[in-house]
Amino acid sequence: MNKSLQQFEFTRGDKFKLELLLSVTRNISKELEIDRLLMKIMDEVKKALDCDRCSVFILDAEKGELWSKVAHGEKEIRFPSNTGIAGHVVETGEILNIKDAYNDSRFNPNIDKKTGYKTRNVLNAPLRNQKGEVIGVFQTLNKHGESFNKDDEELLTAIAVLSAGQIENAQLYEEQIKTFDSFIETLASTIDARDPLTAGHSKRIALFADLIAREADFGEQDRRVLRISALLHDYGKIAIREAVLTKETRLTTEEYEHIKDHPKFTKSILERINFSRELRNVPMIASSHHENVDGSGYPNGLNGNEIPELSKVISVADVFDALTSRRHYRDRMDFQKVMHLIDKDASIKFETKYVDALKMIKLDKILNIMEEDVQLLDKDKEMLAEISIRDLLSDKDLKNSEKWELFLYYYQPNITGITR
Repeated sequence: MNKSLQQFEFTRGDKFKLELLLSVTRNISKELEIDRLLMKIMDEVKKALDCDRCSVFILDAEKGELWSKVAHGEKEIRFPSNTGIAGHVVETGEILNIKDAYNDSRFNPNIDKKTGYKTRNVLNAPLRNQKGEVIGVFQTLNKHGESFNKDDEELLTAIAVLSAGQIENAQLYEEQIKTFDSFIETLASTIDARDPLTAGHSKRIALFADLIAREADFGEQDRRVLRISALLHDYGKIAIREAVLTKETRLTTEEYEHIKDHPKFTKSILERINFSRELRNVPMIASSHHENVDGSGYPNGLNGNEIPELSKVISVADVFDALTSRRHYRDRMDFQKVMHLIDKDASIKFETKYVDALKMIKLDKILNIMEEDVQLLDKDKEMLAEISIRDLLSDKDLKNSEKWELFLYYYQPNITGITR
């Protein structure tokens, strides 16, 4: 009876491990964002091994450090790659099962001292790339009620193999993303360099648009498409005549019509870039930021749902930045007037919900974008982080309020003369 029961438990345990590995494999095939993937894997491993915490440490060969890509209970941890139990695994490439951490000379207690955590036992497995090189360590801590056993070692080794391949792929993907983003930012900067009147405009638009998108609960992928579209929204100005683009006096009718061609040029140029599938709508989104929801915009007179949703966000961010930016010939527009003009065009030029989302943004975030070179005082930042644009403008005695005075100190210091 006992023998058959033991056999049943063994079989059930093998089935559980197989199901876990299949689950991990399915997750890897579906999840592209490595941090979310690894956190999901760690949660499953934590449950399967009945332990307290899991961490994935990545080897930074250039700095000679191990750092926590993801970890239960802690923010990023960094330490020399030749120290501690994880460091030993990197050097030897072997799985390491420590039943009593503080009685093992390889254990580095400084991490516990730094985090306040108490490590009892540890199971570490190396992460290897396709060349067989160690690129990190999968670590589990404090098995409940006992020490890690041989079954735990086999299971963690198998999961480490699956995780390592995905980490390597993700690192390559992240490098490609960084290269592409750098290319996009360089393209955007060429417009700012050509038109000194609007220097920094494309970058600010992207930041303002992202804040609006966050308040409107956009997903991460939509925010990435939005950021790239916003950075490139004025790229067609590269085809605008220099004399018209940089003219400081009022434009003639012919010159204004020429300027209005820049969205068409934006679309035409961006359509020549081989965007990935998830970014395929960037040319249309970037070139539609002057379309109005009532159909009165340009270049195509689109209205309502004909306008890409992300373009509507860029439209609000674009006007907000234009009205609140300094020019060499004028200071920033009065902020109440800025918001009055934007409010007036809600449901005419702008989608009302994105105007509302703009008003929900906290003042510290707004000022950080407007004043990139200015550091908010800590006490001021704390107060401004509690106040949204809506809060600021809803004060009945606005001109005499402390929060209005504080905001103006950073927004229009040359006019207010306020000192702090």
